[in-house]
Amino acid sequence: MMVRFAILGAGNIAHRFAASLSHEPRAKLVAASCRSKEKAEAFLCEVSCDEGARAYGSHDELLRDSDVDAVYLALPHVLHREWAVRALRAGKDVLCEKPAMLTAGEMEEVAAVARETGRLFMEAMKPRFVPLYQQVLDVVAELGTVKRVEATLCNDMLGMVEGTGTYHMEPGPGAGVLLDCGIYCASWVAAFCLGDLELLSFAGEQKNGVDIYVDAELSNGSVTARLECAFDCAKPRTATLVCERGRVVVDELHRPTHATVFPTDGEPWSIDAPYEVDDFFGEISHFVGLVEAGARESSGMSLADSVACASVLDVVRGGFS
Repeated sequence: MMVRFAILGAGNIAHRFAASLSHEPRAKLVAASCRSKEKAEAFLCEVSCDEGARAYGSHDELLRDSDVDAVYLALPHVLHREWAVRALRAGKDVLCEKPAMLTAGEMEEVAAVARETGRLFMEAMKPRFVPLYQQVLDVVAELGTVKRVEATLCNDMLGMVEGTGTYHMEPGPGAGVLLDCGIYCASWVAAFCLGDLELLSFAGEQKNGVDIYVDAELSNGSVTARLECAFDCAKPRTATLVCERGRVVVDELHRPTHATVFPTDGEPWSIDAPYEVDDFFGEISHFVGLVEAGARESSGMSLADSVACASVLDVVRGGFS
């Protein structure tokens, strides 16, 4: 089976996705849609795609293309819910760029539509599909119960996101550092700090109503967590998992290839696990395998996982009010 992909949106992330998709022998890019047909045509000329790939100036028109099996949603965050629902109802499987939805409520709605239509929906949470991730899970299992999670993704990029005029700093529900960087932190927190969370402490900064820095302390009653993200300062971008018999520090938590293990009763040691192709390829290969198998959900990033990640951000966001 050859999975025929289409891309909705043609920004930088869509270009990177298309480049990685070209290395997956079980899939090909057959269509793309943008706000104009001309932009879609220009995009397809710039990326690796099927010789007869079709350009659409309307997302609705693309979704009516019966030769498209699956879509990759590379649209601004605020548009994910609408076009995920439309794509699922059009009979397409959906790989949606993170954050899947703005809130847990939106994600629950999309999950319900996925189950109702019998289509596959998966959030493109890259870190869960790189080779390092499973190795980290295996080590954590050996170190015992996780007691604390610390996830930090802080970048000094405020000038860039303001200067390029992207939606990240446009006042509104789809902007801000929590949705752009914080969602990666939320994925680590949600994986090891299960269940309902309480916000223990909060520090945050906004600019023109848009969150640019967040530092939140959370607890589910047995595991504590810290989520920190920023547009306005740089720090080591790490996920730290504190267990009964040691801790694991994952470098570059949003696209990890290296981690250091600090056992309580031994010397530190390293885990090195390079990408297969690039940081996108793992999620693409996993998703293509699910489509081939007719699966309706991913064990690596389930519908419930996406709801949990969105719920973490909902709790943290409450600190601003």
